[in-house]
Amino acid sequence: MTKRLNLILFLIYGVVIMGQEQIQYLNGIVENDTTGFPMESVHVLNLNMVEGTTTDKKGGFEIRAQPNDTIYFSYLGYKSLKVAVTKDMIKFGNSKFRITQLAYALEEIILRPYQLTGYLDIDVRNAPINSSGRYRIQGLPSSGYEGGNRNPNAISKTFAALFNPADFLHNLFGKKGVQMQKLKKMRESDELKNLLASKFDREIINQLLNLNPLDLDEILRNCNYSDVFIKESNDLQILEAISGCYEEYRVLQF
Repeated sequence: MTKRLNLILFLIYGVVIMGQEQIQYLNGIVENDTTGFPMESVHVLNLNMVEGTTTDKKGGFEIRAQPNDTIYFSYLGYKSLKVAVTKDMIKFGNSKFRITQLAYALEEIILRPYQLTGYLDIDVRNAPINSSGRYRIQGLPSSGYEGGNRNPNAISKTFAALFNPADFLHNLFGKKGVQMQKLKKMRESDELKNLLASKFDREIINQLLNLNPLDLDEILRNCNYSDVFIKESNDLQILEAISGCYEEYRVLQF
């Protein structure tokens, strides 16, 4: 009886040890390529595991990773960096990663303030408004779909896109099952959602879905989101829009 108990305890211990060995972390420091100074608040994302973090005041970070995973670094005004994880990076730690500042050619900007009169009824008519209409379809979970504008053809476009999944939506979602699973994991991570809420460059979403910015805009338009929404929404809102469109596509498939 004692031998059997010892064997069971040994097996449990072995399983625990193996589980611990499988969890590996990449530790590193992100620096400015020009100055060599550490950079705080750089977004660090494991594209394979769909986990993210940001660098601390000393440029340091720690993220779960395995050899051959791809780590993606992004920071506003700097060129994004993708690095393949090696065994030595995980084993020795404190790897240094340098990102380069982008050079922008500044163009002349002409500010045209609204001509406010002080009379509310006049100023309200002169203020710009979002002309995008939204329509709700009974039986589907979304609170509404953007038709692009308030004209009679807008709602026709909405129904045509939703009830013809064999065309654009099928070509999009039918071939990107793995990427859509990654988006699902992103929605479950509070840390990643907080990170995306502060971003407006779509870089992380484009990387996960293997899309260019023009493709992403086309996806959102075919999911009946307006140009105003596409232009002004942060990355978290874009994530929710694509995920919601995917869920509705799945409803229509079944």
